[in-house]
Amino acid sequence: MKKTAFADSARQVLSIEAAAIELQLQHIGESFEQACQEILDCDGRVIVTGMGKSGHIANKIAATLASTGTPAFFVHPGEASHGDLGMITPKDLVLAISNSGETPEVLTILPIIKRMGVPLIGMASNPDSTLAHTADVFVKVPITQEACPMNLAPTASTTATLAMGDALAIAVLNARDFNESDFARSHPGGSLGRRLLLYVEDVMHKADEIPLVDATQKLADALVEMSSKGLGMTGIVGSDGELLGIYTDGDLRRSLAANHQLETPISELMTANPITVSSDLLAAEVVALMKDKTINSILVVDDGKVVGALNMQDLLRAGVL
Repeated sequence: MKKTAFADSARQVLSIEAAAIELQLQHIGESFEQACQEILDCDGRVIVTGMGKSGHIANKIAATLASTGTPAFFVHPGEASHGDLGMITPKDLVLAISNSGETPEVLTILPIIKRMGVPLIGMASNPDSTLAHTADVFVKVPITQEACPMNLAPTASTTATLAMGDALAIAVLNARDFNESDFARSHPGGSLGRRLLLYVEDVMHKADEIPLVDATQKLADALVEMSSKGLGMTGIVGSDGELLGIYTDGDLRRSLAANHQLETPISELMTANPITVSSDLLAAEVVALMKDKTINSILVVDDGKVVGALNMQDLLRAGVL
Protein backbone atom coordinates (compact mmCIF):
# COMPACT_ATOMS: atom_id res chain seq x y z
CA MET A 1 0.00 0.00 0.00
CA LYS A 2 1.48 3.34 -1.03
CA LYS A 3 2.02 6.05 1.55
CA THR A 4 -0.38 8.33 -0.33
CA ALA A 5 -3.02 5.61 -0.01
CA PHE A 6 -2.50 5.55 3.76
CA ALA A 7 -3.05 9.29 3.89
CA ASP A 8 -6.09 9.12 1.63
CA SER A 9 -7.59 6.36 3.78
CA ALA A 10 -7.01 8.38 6.94
CA ARG A 11 -8.63 11.47 5.46
CA GLN A 12 -11.65 9.44 4.39
CA VAL A 13 -12.05 7.98 7.90
CA LEU A 14 -11.82 11.40 9.52
CA SER A 15 -14.28 12.87 7.05
CA ILE A 16 -16.82 10.12 7.70
CA GLU A 17 -16.47 10.41 11.47
CA ALA A 18 -16.64 14.22 11.35
CA ALA A 19 -19.83 13.92 9.30
CA ALA A 20 -21.24 11.48 11.87
CA ILE A 21 -20.70 14.01 14.65
CA GLU A 22 -22.13 16.80 12.51
CA LEU A 23 -25.26 14.72 11.94
CA GLN A 24 -25.92 14.60 15.69
CA LEU A 25 -26.62 18.34 15.74
CA GLN A 26 -29.93 17.62 14.03
CA HIS A 27 -30.96 15.31 16.88
CA ILE A 28 -30.37 17.57 19.86
CA GLY A 29 -33.97 18.17 20.83
CA GLU A 30 -36.59 17.40 23.43
CA SER A 31 -35.41 13.85 24.17
CA PHE A 32 -31.85 15.08 24.73
CA GLU A 33 -33.12 17.75 27.14
CA GLN A 34 -35.23 15.14 28.96
CA ALA A 35 -32.15 12.95 29.33
CA CYS A 36 -30.19 15.86 30.78
CA GLN A 37 -32.98 16.63 33.24
CA GLU A 38 -33.20 12.99 34.33
CA ILE A 39 -29.46 12.98 35.03
CA LEU A 40 -29.67 16.30 36.85
CA ASP A 41 -32.57 15.08 39.01
CA CYS A 42 -30.90 11.76 39.87
CA ASP A 43 -30.28 11.46 43.62
CA GLY A 44 -28.02 8.45 43.18
CA ARG A 45 -25.46 7.47 40.56
CA VAL A 46 -25.66 7.23 36.80
CA ILE A 47 -24.96 3.61 35.87
CA VAL A 48 -23.66 3.42 32.29
CA THR A 49 -23.72 0.08 30.51
CA GLY A 50 -22.89 -1.24 27.06
CA MET A 51 -21.37 -4.29 25.40
CA GLY A 52 -18.26 -4.63 23.23
CA LYS A 53 -17.13 -1.38 21.60
CA SER A 54 -20.20 0.34 23.00
CA GLY A 55 -19.02 -0.84 26.41
CA HIS A 56 -15.70 0.93 25.97
CA ILE A 57 -17.57 4.09 25.02
CA ALA A 58 -19.93 3.64 27.97
CA ASN A 59 -16.94 3.34 30.31
CA LYS A 60 -15.52 6.61 28.99
CA ILE A 61 -18.87 8.40 29.28
CA ALA A 62 -19.16 7.22 32.90
CA ALA A 63 -15.68 8.57 33.62
CA THR A 64 -16.53 11.91 32.01
CA LEU A 65 -19.75 12.21 34.01
CA ALA A 66 -17.94 11.35 37.26
CA SER A 67 -15.24 13.96 36.68
CA THR A 68 -17.73 16.69 35.84
CA GLY A 69 -19.99 16.57 38.88
CA THR A 70 -22.27 13.59 38.16
CA PRO A 71 -21.49 10.47 40.24
CA ALA A 72 -21.31 7.65 37.72
CA PHE A 73 -19.71 4.29 37.02
CA PHE A 74 -19.72 1.58 34.37
CA VAL A 75 -21.40 -1.79 34.81
CA HIS A 76 -20.72 -4.57 32.28
CA PRO A 77 -24.09 -5.94 31.11
CA GLY A 78 -22.78 -9.49 31.03
CA GLU A 79 -21.56 -9.28 34.61
CA ALA A 80 -24.79 -7.51 35.59
CA SER A 81 -26.70 -10.72 34.84
CA HIS A 82 -24.43 -12.58 37.24
CA GLY A 83 -24.68 -10.40 40.33
CA ASP A 84 -23.55 -6.91 39.41
CA LEU A 85 -27.14 -5.71 39.16
CA GLY A 86 -26.87 -5.53 42.95
CA MET A 87 -24.72 -2.43 42.41
CA ILE A 88 -27.79 -0.55 41.17
CA THR A 89 -30.06 1.06 43.77
CA PRO A 90 -33.57 2.54 43.37
CA LYS A 91 -32.08 6.04 43.55
CA ASP A 92 -29.83 5.45 40.54
CA LEU A 93 -30.34 5.99 36.83
CA VAL A 94 -29.23 3.69 34.02
CA LEU A 95 -27.82 4.90 30.72
CA ALA A 96 -27.80 1.93 28.33
CA ILE A 97 -25.80 2.19 25.10
CA SER A 98 -26.17 -0.06 22.06
CA ASN A 99 -25.63 0.97 18.46
CA SER A 100 -28.29 -1.42 17.17
CA GLY A 101 -30.47 -1.18 20.25
CA GLU A 102 -30.73 -4.98 20.14
CA THR A 103 -27.60 -6.11 22.01
CA PRO A 104 -28.69 -9.33 23.83
CA GLU A 105 -26.64 -8.75 26.99
CA VAL A 106 -28.16 -5.27 27.37
CA LEU A 107 -31.73 -6.39 26.59
CA THR A 108 -31.50 -9.17 29.19
CA ILE A 109 -31.12 -6.73 32.07
CA LEU A 110 -33.68 -4.15 30.92
CA PRO A 111 -36.73 -5.89 32.48
CA ILE A 112 -35.01 -6.06 35.86
CA ILE A 113 -34.08 -2.39 35.67
CA LYS A 114 -37.66 -1.49 34.78
CA ARG A 115 -39.06 -3.57 37.68
CA MET A 116 -36.73 -1.73 40.06
CA GLY A 117 -38.31 1.54 38.96
CA VAL A 118 -34.93 2.90 37.97
CA PRO A 119 -35.12 5.55 35.21
CA LEU A 120 -33.68 4.24 31.95
CA ILE A 121 -32.08 6.35 29.24
CA GLY A 122 -31.39 4.51 26.02
CA MET A 123 -28.84 5.58 23.44
CA ALA A 124 -28.83 3.88 20.02
CA SER A 125 -28.99 4.56 16.31
CA ASN A 126 -32.27 2.73 15.72
CA PRO A 127 -35.41 4.46 17.05
CA ASP A 128 -37.47 1.30 16.33
CA SER A 129 -35.23 -0.94 18.44
CA THR A 130 -36.16 -2.76 21.63
CA LEU A 131 -33.92 -0.45 23.66
CA ALA A 132 -35.61 2.62 22.18
CA HIS A 133 -39.10 1.31 23.02
CA THR A 134 -38.12 0.16 26.52
CA ALA A 135 -36.28 3.31 27.62
CA ASP A 136 -38.03 6.08 29.52
CA VAL A 137 -36.02 8.52 27.46
CA PHE A 138 -34.43 7.63 24.14
CA VAL A 139 -31.52 9.59 22.65
CA LYS A 140 -31.07 8.81 18.99
CA VAL A 141 -27.49 8.66 17.72
CA PRO A 142 -27.85 7.99 13.98
CA ILE A 143 -25.09 7.47 11.45
CA THR A 144 -25.20 6.98 7.68
CA GLN A 145 -22.13 4.74 7.49
CA GLU A 146 -19.22 3.37 9.45
CA ALA A 147 -15.70 4.42 8.49
CA CYS A 148 -14.88 0.75 8.00
CA PRO A 149 -14.97 0.02 4.22
CA MET A 150 -17.07 -3.07 4.95
CA ASN A 151 -19.43 -0.93 7.05
CA LEU A 152 -18.96 -3.43 9.89
CA ALA A 153 -16.38 -2.30 12.45
CA PRO A 154 -17.85 0.24 14.92
CA THR A 155 -16.02 3.46 14.06
CA ALA A 156 -18.25 6.37 13.14
CA SER A 157 -20.96 5.01 15.44
CA THR A 158 -18.68 4.87 18.47
CA THR A 159 -17.28 8.33 17.71
CA ALA A 160 -20.77 9.80 17.44
CA THR A 161 -21.90 8.06 20.64
CA LEU A 162 -18.88 9.31 22.54
CA ALA A 163 -19.55 12.84 21.31
CA MET A 164 -23.19 12.59 22.37
CA GLY A 165 -22.08 11.35 25.79
CA ASP A 166 -19.78 14.36 26.10
CA ALA A 167 -22.67 16.60 25.10
CA LEU A 168 -24.82 15.12 27.89
CA ALA A 169 -22.07 15.46 30.49
CA ILE A 170 -21.22 19.05 29.65
CA ALA A 171 -24.86 20.14 29.36
CA VAL A 172 -25.46 18.78 32.87
CA LEU A 173 -22.19 20.32 34.09
CA ASN A 174 -23.39 23.74 32.94
CA ALA A 175 -26.76 23.22 34.61
CA ARG A 176 -24.99 22.41 37.89
CA ASP A 177 -22.81 25.55 37.69
CA PHE A 178 -19.88 23.16 38.06
CA ASN A 179 -16.69 25.25 38.25
CA GLU A 180 -12.91 24.87 38.32
CA SER A 181 -12.84 24.27 42.06
CA ASP A 182 -15.39 21.48 41.74
CA PHE A 183 -13.36 19.94 38.92
CA ALA A 184 -10.19 20.17 40.99
CA ARG A 185 -11.77 18.19 43.83
CA SER A 186 -12.33 15.34 41.38
CA HIS A 187 -8.75 15.65 40.09
CA PRO A 188 -6.55 16.30 43.15
CA GLY A 189 -3.60 14.60 41.50
CA GLY A 190 -3.71 16.74 38.38
CA SER A 191 -2.11 20.12 37.82
CA LEU A 192 -5.46 21.89 38.09
CA GLY A 193 -6.16 20.17 41.39
CA ARG A 194 -2.84 21.29 42.79
CA ARG A 195 -3.42 24.85 41.65
CA LEU A 196 -6.90 25.08 43.13
CA LEU A 197 -6.66 22.89 46.23
CA LEU A 198 -3.21 23.67 47.63
CA TYR A 199 -2.98 26.58 50.03
CA VAL A 200 0.07 28.34 51.43
CA GLU A 201 -0.42 26.49 54.71
CA ASP A 202 -0.03 23.19 52.87
CA VAL A 203 3.42 23.96 51.46
CA MET A 204 5.02 26.45 53.84
CA HIS A 205 7.78 25.75 56.36
CA LYS A 206 6.54 26.06 59.95
CA ALA A 207 7.75 26.47 63.52
CA ASP A 208 11.51 25.86 63.86
CA GLU A 209 11.92 25.67 60.07
CA ILE A 210 11.12 29.39 59.73
CA PRO A 211 14.29 31.53 59.40
CA LEU A 212 14.01 34.36 61.91
CA VAL A 213 16.45 36.59 63.80
CA ASP A 214 15.91 39.32 66.35
CA ALA A 215 16.36 42.93 65.25
CA THR A 216 19.16 43.31 67.82
CA GLN A 217 21.28 40.60 66.19
CA LYS A 218 24.16 41.08 63.78
CA LEU A 219 24.68 40.29 60.11
CA ALA A 220 26.76 37.27 61.13
CA ASP A 221 23.78 35.85 63.06
CA ALA A 222 21.48 36.40 60.08
CA LEU A 223 23.88 34.53 57.77
CA VAL A 224 24.01 31.56 60.15
CA GLU A 225 20.20 31.47 60.27
CA MET A 226 19.89 31.72 56.49
CA SER A 227 22.41 28.92 55.98
CA SER A 228 20.78 26.59 58.50
CA LYS A 229 17.22 27.05 57.18
CA GLY A 230 18.13 27.06 53.48
CA LEU A 231 15.37 29.33 52.18
CA GLY A 232 17.57 32.12 50.88
CA MET A 233 16.34 34.67 53.39
CA THR A 234 15.52 35.38 57.01
CA GLY A 235 12.87 37.48 58.67
CA ILE A 236 13.77 40.10 61.25
CA VAL A 237 11.40 40.45 64.19
CA GLY A 238 11.01 42.82 67.12
CA SER A 239 10.83 41.95 70.78
CA ASP A 240 7.10 41.29 70.51
CA GLY A 241 7.54 38.96 67.53
CA GLU A 242 6.27 41.52 65.04
CA LEU A 243 7.86 41.25 61.58
CA LEU A 244 10.04 44.28 60.92
CA GLY A 245 11.89 43.30 57.78
CA ILE A 246 13.54 40.65 55.63
CA TYR A 247 17.12 39.96 54.59
CA THR A 248 17.69 37.89 51.45
CA ASP A 249 20.48 36.42 49.33
CA GLY A 250 20.13 39.51 47.14
CA ASP A 251 20.65 41.75 50.16
CA LEU A 252 23.74 39.73 51.04
CA ARG A 253 25.26 40.38 47.61
CA ARG A 254 24.61 44.08 48.06
CA SER A 255 26.13 43.99 51.57
CA LEU A 256 29.30 42.36 50.22
CA ALA A 257 29.53 44.94 47.45
CA ALA A 258 29.22 47.71 50.05
CA ASN A 259 31.83 46.07 52.33
CA HIS A 260 29.46 45.82 55.29
CA GLN A 261 30.99 44.13 58.34
CA LEU A 262 29.65 40.98 59.95
CA GLU A 263 29.12 42.97 63.16
CA THR A 264 26.70 45.35 61.42
CA PRO A 265 23.25 45.24 63.06
CA ILE A 266 20.91 43.37 60.75
CA SER A 267 18.26 46.06 61.35
CA GLU A 268 20.45 48.46 59.36
CA LEU A 269 20.65 46.14 56.37
CA MET A 270 17.18 44.59 56.21
CA THR A 271 14.41 45.55 53.80
CA ALA A 272 11.66 46.99 56.00
CA ASN A 273 7.95 46.25 55.53
CA PRO A 274 8.50 43.25 53.23
CA ILE A 275 5.86 41.66 51.03
CA THR A 276 4.08 38.89 52.93
CA VAL A 277 1.17 36.51 52.37
CA SER A 278 -1.38 34.85 54.63
CA SER A 279 -1.55 31.10 55.18
CA ASP A 280 -5.06 30.84 53.70
CA LEU A 281 -3.98 32.15 50.29
CA LEU A 282 -3.94 29.72 47.36
CA ALA A 283 -0.42 28.57 46.55
CA ALA A 284 -1.06 29.42 42.89
CA GLU A 285 -1.77 33.03 43.87
CA VAL A 286 1.57 33.18 45.65
CA VAL A 287 3.30 32.02 42.48
CA ALA A 288 1.71 34.87 40.55
CA LEU A 289 2.66 37.37 43.26
CA MET A 290 6.26 36.23 43.47
CA LYS A 291 6.65 36.32 39.69
CA ASP A 292 5.13 39.79 39.53
CA LYS A 293 7.40 41.12 42.30
CA THR A 294 10.43 39.11 41.06
CA ILE A 295 11.09 37.59 44.48
CA ASN A 296 12.13 34.02 45.25
CA SER A 297 11.20 33.77 48.94
CA ILE A 298 8.34 35.08 51.05
CA LEU A 299 7.22 35.06 54.67
CA VAL A 300 3.75 34.02 55.80
CA VAL A 301 2.08 36.29 58.34
CA ASP A 302 -1.22 35.76 60.16
CA ASP A 303 -2.52 38.29 62.68
CA GLY A 304 0.78 40.14 62.64
CA LYS A 305 2.86 37.05 63.52
CA VAL A 306 5.20 35.10 61.26
CA VAL A 307 3.72 31.60 60.92
CA GLY A 308 5.57 30.29 57.90
CA ALA A 309 8.03 30.78 55.06
CA LEU A 310 8.43 29.39 51.57
CA ASN A 311 10.33 29.87 48.34
CA MET A 312 9.93 29.01 44.68
CA GLN A 313 11.54 25.60 45.20
CA ASP A 314 8.79 24.68 47.66
CA LEU A 315 6.13 25.64 45.14
CA LEU A 316 7.95 23.72 42.42
CA ARG A 317 8.14 20.57 44.55
CA ALA A 318 4.44 20.90 45.36
CA GLY A 319 3.67 20.88 41.63
CA VAL A 320 2.06 24.34 41.66
CA LEU A 321 4.55 25.72 39.14
